[in-house]
Amino acid sequence: MPEVAGGEIRLLLHCCCAPCSGAILEWLLAHDIRPTIFFSNSNIVPREEYEIRKAEIIRYAEGLGLEVIDDDYNHESWLCAVQEWADAPERGPRCLRCFRFRLDRAAAYAHEHGFNLLTTTLASSRWKDLTQVDQAGSEACAAYSDVEWWGRNWRKGGLQERRNAIIREQGFYNQNWCGCEFSRRAVEAREACGSTKQQSDE
Repeated sequence: MPEVAGGEIRLLLHCCCAPCSGAILEWLLAHDIRPTIFFSNSNIVPREEYEIRKAEIIRYAEGLGLEVIDDDYNHESWLCAVQEWADAPERGPRCLRCFRFRLDRAAAYAHEHGFNLLTTTLASSRWKDLTQVDQAGSEACAAYSDVEWWGRNWRKGGLQERRNAIIREQGFYNQNWCGCEFSRRAVEAREACGSTKQQSDE
């Protein structure tokens, strides 16, 4: 468990989607930590996809009695922040800059609203580079002396297995791409290659 000044944990949980959040929220509540959820994901396109993912985490959070803060959606600003690395592969510098964009906003909100601890559900996805997530969170919180970064690996301790179970139990809307146009293209390209290979093998 993290230690914070004064001993009282006020946790802001940056949330990327409901599937990545389920086991983390369950664990936090089991350890008497009631986080406020910060949905800040201007990377997601189209806007309809953003609204679907937001609705899923709101549905789940309401069942747990937790508050969800919906950050301003601004895909154009996000795109400007990552455009330099548009051609970078997944888990490359574009992803690191994307994490920084979202966690910078989360850290600023935490500072402005009295939260002393920040963590993210990005660290639960096997598709994400944990080193990048931790670097982005640490750098975002470094700007504020009153906000500590909690760089926990949310895949360990059976949480990955529980994550998958909750997805099935809740019937979560779940995608195999993070939400941005770049990751979607990468998934579509892999699927196309797989389809072409299968056809050539038949």
